[in-house]
Amino acid sequence: MPKKPAPAFASSNLEPAAQRHIAVVGAGIAGITCARTLIQAGHRVTVFEKSRSAGGRMSTRSTEFGSFDHGAQYFTVRDERFEHALATATGLVRPWSANTVRVLDDSGQVVAASLPAKESHWVATPGMNALVLQWAQPLLDADRLVLDTRVVYIEEDKLDPQRWQLQTDGPGAGVHSGFDAVVLAIPAPQAHALLRDSEQAAALSADVAGVNVAPCWTLMVAFPQAQQPTLQSLGPQWNAARSTHHRISWMARESSKPGRGPIERWTVQASPAWSQRHLEDDAERVKAKLLKAFAEVTGIRAEPPYASVHRWRYAQTTRPLGKTHAWDADARIGACGDWCLGHRVEDGFVSGLEMALAIA
Repeated sequence: MPKKPAPAFASSNLEPAAQRHIAVVGAGIAGITCARTLIQAGHRVTVFEKSRSAGGRMSTRSTEFGSFDHGAQYFTVRDERFEHALATATGLVRPWSANTVRVLDDSGQVVAASLPAKESHWVATPGMNALVLQWAQPLLDADRLVLDTRVVYIEEDKLDPQRWQLQTDGPGAGVHSGFDAVVLAIPAPQAHALLRDSEQAAALSADVAGVNVAPCWTLMVAFPQAQQPTLQSLGPQWNAARSTHHRISWMARESSKPGRGPIERWTVQASPAWSQRHLEDDAERVKAKLLKAFAEVTGIRAEPPYASVHRWRYAQTTRPLGKTHAWDADARIGACGDWCLGHRVEDGFVSGLEMALAIA
């Protein structure tokens, strides 16, 4: 990625504005990008995140055998503003030579030795979560990132109807009030549920209702008996595959990514259709089915010493919003996320940025 100066996340021609206190719900890349841009525009921001750390689907699972990027596998860089922002993440972003192939059927037949690289694939190191964690750290240091806290209801402030208040559960359960605006940077179905329950957000609720997001079951396997640089002793000679297998749509050799450990590890993502059909299945049953499919595609018949599954209830956008964000200026509430434009990491960044610029 070309080296460029590292300007602020937001456009440099922002007009100064009176400081407002804005709540951002969700600490994935869209929420953190939005929050940082609003702070740079002079506003006060509090971010609420239901998980124990920032990252969203840019997540990394740590195990005794090494890490797994069990959410987003890589990202592209198409928007110049995203390129500028990545220049602030010194030493974290590296190219990944994925050597991607396409698998035709359940037998594991490879129909293309290597898919043509239309654009570079990039990863954060040492795991995909490192990028959002670095960008979120100043918020955490300033006590502006509230973790382990799920927003369950949004309503007008009981003491000041011109402002919003949030009801939360979790360790920080309670009522947080006095917000001039609210941004929902969470999956579209979750945003729709919160908007639907708020009388003041009916118009925005209808806007978001048409978005569809498919689930994804993810399998993680490790083979500590196989380590780089002798990976040829186990499995295929490719590092990533797009598959038409009836269960699997994508798989990647984690140890082929830069900055990862040497133990042979694979992340396997089930297809949206299969994940939807088996959404409520027992995790052990899902793991068994995906392990069988993994063996069929890769030819690796050895029993992995480590195998685990993770269910993403909202993973891949199948019908996006069709614009960068949704914003009701009268109600002072908005929604953003990758689902506005698609399902790429870059879509989440652009959506969060444009959401902040609309407010600022």
